[in-house]
Amino acid sequence: MDHALAVVGPTETAKTLTLEAGELAAGVDADLTLLYVADEDEYDEQREQLAQVTRGDSTYSVGQAVEGARAYAADIGREVLEDIDIEYEAVGTVGDRAETVLSEARRRGCDHVFVAGRKRSPTGKALFGDDTQRIILDAEMPVTVVTE
Repeated sequence: MDHALAVVGPTETAKTLTLEAGELAAGVDADLTLLYVADEDEYDEQREQLAQVTRGDSTYSVGQAVEGARAYAADIGREVLEDIDIEYEAVGTVGDRAETVLSEARRRGCDHVFVAGRKRSPTGKALFGDDTQRIILDAEMPVTVVTE
């Protein structure tokens, strides 16, 4: 492993995954990128909340959402990786989670992806889709999944 991408999030499972990714990357002297993806629904919700609070006097741009996502990834890194001797890059973006994770991994030359998943029945996956499954099936590199 030369460059790992860890998808960060607010759950304890995602934080555990970030810690494991950091420890493994540090152990093999690999680069580490922490990625937080805000999906379109999350962006729309934030934009609507800001519009309500400011009575439409302020806007919430995609650029602001991307910067917020990057700051969130950096916050998770500081919280979870404080005792590990590793440098990492924090990245944030807005978009479809699975698609964005795969495109960022390719664009950054990552050779391993770490992602948290949810236990879901095959029927649930078929009905609601599953980002983790899409990442596993479409990735061109190894994917490590930690489930709740």
